[in-house]
Amino acid sequence: ISSPGHIVKALCLGAGAAMCGSLLAGTEETPGEYIYSEGGVRLKKYRGMGSIDAMKKGSDDRYFGASTALKVAQGVSGTVQDKGSIHRFVPYLVQGIRHGLQDIGAVSIDDLRERLYNGNLRFELRSAAAQREGGVHGLHTFERRLFS
Repeated sequence: ISSPGHIVKALCLGAGAAMCGSLLAGTEETPGEYIYSEGGVRLKKYRGMGSIDAMKKGSDDRYFGASTALKVAQGVSGTVQDKGSIHRFVPYLVQGIRHGLQDIGAVSIDDLRERLYNGNLRFELRSAAAQREGGVHGLHTFERRLFS
């Protein structure tokens, strides 16, 4: 899950929760040290709980690997762009979920579930061309800011 839209899709499919580890990584409150890219962008080191790095620190028991000599990664390690405080990031996520529900025509998650169970909720397959058209296009440059 890497966006509020993915959370909405999970809710549409009946999920009661969404695992958002990498989505929340990069906030001040998550573990990891900050570094700067060559371009001066502030990044935070990220280690997924299924990564080799995390398994070496003890998370392997949750993947039934504590007693095995060979560790098989089910996650990744890397860097993510700094997202500031979770107190500023979560309202962005909540508003994104609200926008998604509004696009669907649902007034709440309960309404969304009712539409799902009544068969009044549907997914549509979008071609690659439709996805490109729905994104940013026709601009020489643009800036994408998650929130202000």
